[in-house]
Amino acid sequence: MIMDPGILIPPKGYGGHERLVDMFAREYVRQGHEVHLLVTEGSQIPGCTIHPLGKEGFPPKQEDVIKAVYTAWKFLTVHLGSFDLIHNFGRMIYLLPVLSGRVKKIMTYGREISARNIRYINRLPLRNMVFTGCSNDLISRGGVAGRWETVYNAIDFSRYQLNDKVAPDAPLMFLGRIEEVKGCHTAIKVAKALKRRLIIAGNRSPLTEEQVYFEQEIAPHIDGTRIVWVGQVNDEQKNHYLRQSAALLFPIEWNEPFGMVMVEAMACGTPVLAFRRGSVDEVVDEGVTGFKVNTAEQMIDAFRNVAEMDRTACRNQAQSRFDVSVIAHHYLSLHNKKKRVHA
Repeated sequence: MIMDPGILIPPKGYGGHERLVDMFAREYVRQGHEVHLLVTEGSQIPGCTIHPLGKEGFPPKQEDVIKAVYTAWKFLTVHLGSFDLIHNFGRMIYLLPVLSGRVKKIMTYGREISARNIRYINRLPLRNMVFTGCSNDLISRGGVAGRWETVYNAIDFSRYQLNDKVAPDAPLMFLGRIEEVKGCHTAIKVAKALKRRLIIAGNRSPLTEEQVYFEQEIAPHIDGTRIVWVGQVNDEQKNHYLRQSAALLFPIEWNEPFGMVMVEAMACGTPVLAFRRGSVDEVVDEGVTGFKVNTAEQMIDAFRNVAEMDRTACRNQAQSRFDVSVIAHHYLSLHNKKKRVHA
């Protein structure tokens, strides 16, 4: 498996794709595959062989990005016949030396797809290449050619604990980076209308316009009692807050490619109330794992049905769709299962 250098795997804090690489590598090993990783120097995953692609430091410097490309090219050229499958979560350019080779390749996208890059790549002699996106919505917006498959993102459900019953006055939760498109201001509006406590968990964006957004739209409402901001949370804290929450509010104002926090909430049995944007239609199963709405007013109305939801069924449904074992099997089924997996 290949991942851009800069963040250690497993990541200490931020690192969306790095967390996926960590999960899938461990799952592939658990299934009996030999796994090699071309990733940040110093990364450690039990049972895997690490090949340094670059040094730690995010965002990486331009010269380190260029160096990583040449390192990947050299490694793949030298070891071209050593692996049955190359799964790339990093830059497409890493695969350039092996595009026409017999080795099976998966190129995974979890962010917006550059149609220009894909059109260019498809002019080259491709062989045994499958492109994947983390939602149908993401792939449809790319408008690109080639063999594409939707493979959803995953979480390790064993790391999340179900809470099948919460207190009658359980709080609502907003989990995510505090940026305008994430809709924290709407979550505050909904919580106040419902007279519910709101826990906000997430880091502030360093962008100037987002700092202004925080100071003007969010900070004035934080009182430490009804509207509480707990900052960025680790996995243990995330579990704690999600398990005690009546619902996760996900009032996004952009086309979210997947939305991992929705599945993390479901893993705790916590239903999701989400705006119908991006991948939401695909991730949320209406009435089972949450409700999909279009406005704050509809979100307020939908919450009135949350108390009747079966939190155990919420987790079970999500686990059947998004657990790492399910998604790893999907990836490996894109080609025949192999004895050796490289990335």
